[in-house]
Amino acid sequence: MAFPTSDNQRMSRIVTLDTETTGISYRQGHRVIEIGAVELIDGRLSGRQFHTYLQPQRAVDYGAMRVHGISDAMLVGQPLFAHKAAELLDFIGGSELVV
Repeated sequence: MAFPTSDNQRMSRIVTLDTETTGISYRQGHRVIEIGAVELIDGRLSGRQFHTYLQPQRAVDYGAMRVHGISDAMLVGQPLFAHKAAELLDFIGGSELVV
């Protein structure tokens, strides 16, 4: 997505997104437990970011925890994805998204 500037140049906005999960198989009911995103304007970090942990309503597999270090205890009391989805979509807006 391009934004006009005061001197009629166009700025590009890209949002990069990263996630962590309870495991690797959606068929086994694995879920997203962390979402992080940063905004780049013209290829440079703007300072805007989005981050949240999520309650997956299932245990984190031991193998996944060894990769990302996120334990079940860290997710107690965290919001469900449904409660953070609108905020994430608002942050992404109409930007180009890199996952």
